[in-house]
Amino acid sequence: MEVFLVSLNSIIIICMTISTMIKALNIALKRKEISKQKYRLLVASSTMIGVSIATALPFIFIKVFERIT
Repeated sequence: MEVFLVSLNSIIIICMTISTMIKALNIALKRKEISKQKYRLLVASSTMIGVSIATALPFIFIKVFERIT
């Protein structure tokens, strides 16, 4: 149960971080500070990294809790 709660909390934080990064990139795109191609690359890479971290976190937390107890 505690692994689920910790994982859920971490996933929420990761999603909030990614959405804030995408908002900042959107502002940079509107100001013509980055190109559309770079915008797409950064949005896709940050989303994929966030998803991979959110997927791996429950397994990492299980290992940590096993070592603690």
